[in-house]
Amino acid sequence: METNNRKIGIGKEIIELMKSNIREYMMYIALVLIMIFFTWKTQGAFIQARNISNLINQAGYVAILAVGMTLILILKHIDLSVGYVAGFCGAVAAILMTKYGLSEWIVIPMVMVIGLLIGLYQGFLVTKVGVPAFVTTLAGMFIFRGLLNLTLQNTGTIIIPNKGFNALSNGFIPDLPLGMEIHVLTFLIGVIAVVYLIRSEFKIRKNRIKYQFKNPSKPVFIAKLLFLSTVIMVIVTVLAKYSGMPWTAVTVAIILLIYNYILNKTRLGRYIYGIGGNEQAAGLSGVNVKAVTLFAFCSMSALAALAGVLYTSRLQSATPTAGLGFELDAIASAYIGGVAVSVGIGRVTNTIIGTLVIMSLTNGMNLMGVDISYQYVVKGIIFIIAVAFDVRTRSKGR
Repeated sequence: METNNRKIGIGKEIIELMKSNIREYMMYIALVLIMIFFTWKTQGAFIQARNISNLINQAGYVAILAVGMTLILILKHIDLSVGYVAGFCGAVAAILMTKYGLSEWIVIPMVMVIGLLIGLYQGFLVTKVGVPAFVTTLAGMFIFRGLLNLTLQNTGTIIIPNKGFNALSNGFIPDLPLGMEIHVLTFLIGVIAVVYLIRSEFKIRKNRIKYQFKNPSKPVFIAKLLFLSTVIMVIVTVLAKYSGMPWTAVTVAIILLIYNYILNKTRLGRYIYGIGGNEQAAGLSGVNVKAVTLFAFCSMSALAALAGVLYTSRLQSATPTAGLGFELDAIASAYIGGVAVSVGIGRVTNTIIGTLVIMSLTNGMNLMGVDISYQYVVKGIIFIIAVAFDVRTRSKGR
């Protein structure tokens, strides 16, 4: 009887935990449901190793854009130019490698510096001149779309023969020379990721207990860790039995770790959240609002340049249509990932989940042969539902 009561108590706690953290868990639930649906509709093709690798490579450039966009949205700005900044920078990279014969190791930093300068220009207009970010970046969208077309008007699509560059979004990390059927290094990375997750969660729980914040019970806490660890290891095992972990995943993971550290462990991160929560109060407390905002725009455009490199690498070519709609996927990913519409709230880790939701929809519908027009309709509906849900749950929370 006591065991049954305990089970009922844990069940009630899980339900209460879900209700109180519905915004946090909804994106995970949505991602799982989407993956189950497409696995069913494609007779298992969606969950196969080849397609999972393809999904990671497809989502890579959007994830990097979405991480940068998260900072911009937390500060209550927007950057509509990132799609064509990415396309333009990708075209510049292609020209530098094919026409001038430069190595990808020289080209990639050069292109990211170009992105940084673009962010400096747009950030200057927003912070010093006072032009609204919407207007500045809308103008930037037109400018860099024009520059992309001008860059490629004499050559058209540029095919890139550079194998090292193309491997960035099509290659896999090398394995340890152990002669095993499974990709050992990928499996070890998965184990390290699970250990890091468990260590981080225990540290967070310890701090919450220290400051007397509400914590889930140990059984619920352990169940959450087991679930997340299982998901990580299932994905890693699927990849390890195929060709291993794509380089795209490594690139996204590095960017994610850097920006997660900035937002959660540095004074700059606290300033970003403070400005997003109340810009006037942050300014009165001594925060240099203009400098922080300028950093966010520089960061966004540098990441857009990197995203352009990944996209160009994936296609193994630079095309005049590169960048079309990238900003929409990035903005949608950030909002689906939990960035608040009116309050300075958001986490880059959740933004990655939002990206997987958007790109899983795209990937699954492509496998099903759904017309591109209907794909835009479906993604638009999912986007508005996510934002409406966020607005309603936050208003109820207040």
